[in-house]
Order: sequence, then structure tokens, then C-alpha cells
Amino acid sequence: MGTHTSIALAFGATLMFAAGAVAQQPTPPASSPYNSPAGVWPPYGSPGVTLGQAKKLAEAAEAEARKNGWKMAIAVVSNEGSLIYFGRMEDTQFGSSDITIRKAKTAAEFRRPTKEFQDAITGTPPVLLALSAGPIAIEGGLPLLSNGKIIGAIGCSGGTPGQDEQVCKAVVDTIK
Repeated sequence: MGTHTSIALAFGATLMFAAGAVAQQPTPPASSPYNSPAGVWPPYGSPGVTLGQAKKLAEAAEAEARKNGWKMAIAVVSNEGSLIYFGRMEDTQFGSSDITIRKAKTAAEFRRPTKEFQDAITGTPPVLLALSAGPIAIEGGLPLLSNGKIIGAIGCSGGTPGQDEQVCKAVVDTIK
């Protein structure tokens, strides 16, 4: 057996091992605000976030970013991941525009913070198949909850992952 064949077989075995770990939906951490009493991800709510709510959330996120001197792109999506509002602060890097929308979509579509995907691929062993369904695995995307149900999500990008997350968290608790 050649070197390339051995490497391919080892890689395939690793993927099969990882697939089993990803096939089951993980239980959210007990300390997560996204954990319902039944121990499952929160359900989707209806109605979802409105345009008015989305604008107010984005304004609050922008205020948090400005307070800290960070340039951010901010996106708010509906509970199924459709873009409702997008804004990019002046002089924010252009690459952050797509990233922030992807963070918000991931948080809504998978009903969890994007940091959980980041943790999955940086863990030991890494669960690389966590990326196979298309989520973005970097901090800065959070579901928006109202009465324990997901009504949408917010994504922020432009700073470090921790800064992006801080800007998102600053507005999550303002939802009524």
C-alpha cells in the first residue's frame, strides 16, 4: 500500500469517527441561556423579529461598538435565517460584511451561538464535520430569544471574535 493510500485511509477513518460525534445534536451547556428546561435547543417563535426591532438592535450594537472604538458590520436575521437588517460602520473592513451575515444565519438556523461551532473545531479531538453543514465557526453570532423562543439572530464582525461577541451580547438582553 502506498503512502498516499495510507494517508487517505487514515483521513477517511478520522472522518467516520468524527461523523458519529456530529450526527447527534449536542445538548447545550447547562449554563447556556439557550438551554430550555427539557435540555434541548429552544424552539422557534412566531412572530419573528420585526424590521423595527432589528433596526433598534443594530443601533444598540453600533453604540456598543462605538463606545469601545471598534468598527463593526452588524446583521439581524429572522428565525429562519433570512436577512432583515444589515449595516456596516464607516471604515469597517469589507470582508466583515459577508462574515457578519453568515454568523447571524448560523445562529438562527442552528439555534445556538456560533461560538459553539468554534469550540467544536478547536476542541480535543476537533469535530471537523461540524463545518460540513455550512455553519461559520467563529464567535459573534447569537440567537435572539423572546419568551424562551428564537425570533431571529444577530451577527457582528469587524473586531476580534471576543469583541464581536461582546457587541452581540450587549443587545441580546434588550429584547422584549
